[in-house]
Amino acid sequence: MTRVLTGITTSGTPHLGNYVGAVRPAIAASRAPDAESFYFLADLHSLVKVQDAARVQRSTLEIAATWLAAGLDPDKVWFYRQSDIPEISELNWFLTCVAGKGALNRAHAYKASVDRNRAEGEDDDSGITAGLFMYPVLMSADILLFNAHKVPVGRDQVQHIEMARDFGQRFNHLFGRDYFTLPEAVIEENVATLPGLDGRKMSKSYDNTIPLFAPRQEMRKLIASIVTDSRAPGEAKEAEGSHVFQLYQAFASSEETAGMRQAFADGIGWGDAKQQLFERIDAEVAPMRERYESLMARPAEVEAMLRDGARRLRAKYATPFLAELRQAVGLRDLSFQAAAGGEAVDKVTLPSFKQYRDTDKRFYFKLLDGEGELLLQSAGFDSPKEAGQLIGVLKLAESANALETPAINVLVPVEKVLVALGHLRQAEG
Repeated sequence: MTRVLTGITTSGTPHLGNYVGAVRPAIAASRAPDAESFYFLADLHSLVKVQDAARVQRSTLEIAATWLAAGLDPDKVWFYRQSDIPEISELNWFLTCVAGKGALNRAHAYKASVDRNRAEGEDDDSGITAGLFMYPVLMSADILLFNAHKVPVGRDQVQHIEMARDFGQRFNHLFGRDYFTLPEAVIEENVATLPGLDGRKMSKSYDNTIPLFAPRQEMRKLIASIVTDSRAPGEAKEAEGSHVFQLYQAFASSEETAGMRQAFADGIGWGDAKQQLFERIDAEVAPMRERYESLMARPAEVEAMLRDGARRLRAKYATPFLAELRQAVGLRDLSFQAAAGGEAVDKVTLPSFKQYRDTDKRFYFKLLDGEGELLLQSAGFDSPKEAGQLIGVLKLAESANALETPAINVLVPVEKVLVALGHLRQAEG
């Protein structure tokens, strides 16, 4: 199954451009039957740009509520907050120790900041934080920890995916095994880039955005303020290049778009065109706005969803994988390191859970000890998430009662399974 990972930085209020360019296509992609989707709120990344704590907190709630209101189902995808997965930060350090400084020197955001400083006669690194410089490494940790196969990005982010591949490949080479899947950038060629109120790309940096869930009257006023040319009602207008038409097209069906194109040719007035634009956007946004406002009024519920997503994701993927990586780099239990006389002992292989999809299209797992002996075998599950949840429960099992479930078949004495689970808990910390 293909793993697809998407993140959004919690540094502002979601606007129409975010919805059309990221949220809407990502939610549509999450419904693909052959994809395991990861969606996270990149709050650690936001600290590179934002030092206003209240703004980071507010933006995190707004963005989480936006995804949920737009139709993301946390029971069918992995939905979590970056800072709730401490393994990301630890992996960030592992990758920092293999990342080449030369590669980071060439990162677009860092180079752009250096170029600005030079143009203004400042020292190259004036005002540049280590966080900005190391941003690509943290992004690599986001991706590599979950061995994502595909990462949808704009063209300006492709370099970061290439760097994640480089750092992952370097780690694999140094430590002698393919620990990391090398991700591929998926460039969304057909996703619209929306113009803002002034005609430039809609962006918080330009202060030209239309908030996605602005109240109806506020949205109407903002749309009415979109810059247009001076052609009067009755004069034919060019649809191509029109900011009003571009926005309309991003929300309309092909039939509606053709109708608006004809209206432009027939000389529709700008006021009428903007009113139709407002009505079309509001028709899509209004049902989501109601759900969004309900979620914003219940922040504890949103918090619980994010924490639950992180807890389950850590149990299934992050904590076991980080334990493997700690072994790889030498952060090991000292009792496994040396034998009498100072000679190295054979590498100790820990018990492990293996998950797979069988020919019946159902999802299974099994527990193997360090020698490869099969200790228990699961029944089939309808989704990988259900299997992962039971694995998380079993990892905490300390008594025979915890293994009494029809969902698993214990194939050896229960005591042997409990010992194996104990070793696994110890290794994972």
